[in-house]
Amino acid sequence: MKSSLIRRACAAALVLATTMAPAVAAQSDGTTPRSGTAAKPAAGTKAAIGAKARLLGEKIVPRKLAFQGTTVGGLSGIDRNPCTDEYVMISDDRSVLQPARFYTARIAVDGAGVHSVDFTGTHPFLQPDGSVYPPASAGDGKVVDPEEVRVDPRSCRYWWAQEGDRPRSASAPVIQPSIQFAGRSGAYRGQLPLPPNYEVTRGDRGPRQNKAVEAITFGDKDRVLTSAVEGPLLQDGPDPTLERGALVRVTQQSRDGAVLGQFAYPLEKIFAESDPSSPWPPDTGVPSILAFPEDPSRYLVLERSWVAGSGYKIRVYDATTRGATEVRNIDSLAGQRVVPMRKKLVADFGDLGLSTVDNTEGMTWGPALPGGERTLVLVSDDNFADDAVTQIVALGVRDR
Repeated sequence: MKSSLIRRACAAALVLATTMAPAVAAQSDGTTPRSGTAAKPAAGTKAAIGAKARLLGEKIVPRKLAFQGTTVGGLSGIDRNPCTDEYVMISDDRSVLQPARFYTARIAVDGAGVHSVDFTGTHPFLQPDGSVYPPASAGDGKVVDPEEVRVDPRSCRYWWAQEGDRPRSASAPVIQPSIQFAGRSGAYRGQLPLPPNYEVTRGDRGPRQNKAVEAITFGDKDRVLTSAVEGPLLQDGPDPTLERGALVRVTQQSRDGAVLGQFAYPLEKIFAESDPSSPWPPDTGVPSILAFPEDPSRYLVLERSWVAGSGYKIRVYDATTRGATEVRNIDSLAGQRVVPMRKKLVADFGDLGLSTVDNTEGMTWGPALPGGERTLVLVSDDNFADDAVTQIVALGVRDR
């Protein structure tokens, strides 16, 4: 998720242009106002949720760190590699500074905190023809917007998501979002077919600008790839406001792309009034989702919000698809009565005592800790800005 002036200007234009009826958004406790036509919930009983978290520590990476001919920054996703015990982090540089790429690093984290972050390698992602991805200025419609990376637990190759681009003008190309497979050196290995409603269009349907696929995770014993769009689809209603939240779609797919289920996740309403002197509207969404290894219906969901004058609010929720309405065949969620995923707050970064709360966008499970806790490692995207940081945060998570 970008914080650039260009992006916020486009977001402002989109908010002004959107006049669709709002979706029936759930509250944090999972309740939903009654309206519209009832849809049948997915089968199954309620699953227990309510993980707890505590701060273990943090580490700030030097700003614009030079590494192997690249500028470290824009880190939007992180995952732990079980084959090497290293972490892989994806940069959302759209080949502006250097070609779209990922980094590997050793992060020393335990119950006493984050002790060090040492980068070990970097590689560009490659196109099918073996070339690097070009910047948008090339004008060939091949630019990518990398946002999330996961290590395939079966092969230790990489699956990575990029948001594509909704054109700002009739002359600009449509660039579709994608979930691609890559070798450990970034070579192209294929891609996963996405559900039809993830398609970017020139009309009033599909993902919003910079609100497409930004979150993926493996689950159900590594058989299922779950993705989430960052914000509500255009046909599903407006972005969150001070008065109401919104519904974003979460999709479970098999490894060959078959859609196994799609559900509505209740995104929180905007947490504060925006500074009236700012030209930039609030910006909120789901940048990362992480499956619980033991429960195929349960996820940690990262919600990241920014409001002019108030800064960032970063929250992690424990959520489940159990009992939620199956929405893959519901064309528009606007005005519909659906049972969304239930969720409970795990951590609010504003309550943890961190040195700063910044643009946190990626998270992964780290090593297990004595006593039943497991580490959760998160990374912030500094957008290569002088007033932002690349922050590694470690939490200790206990399951209820």
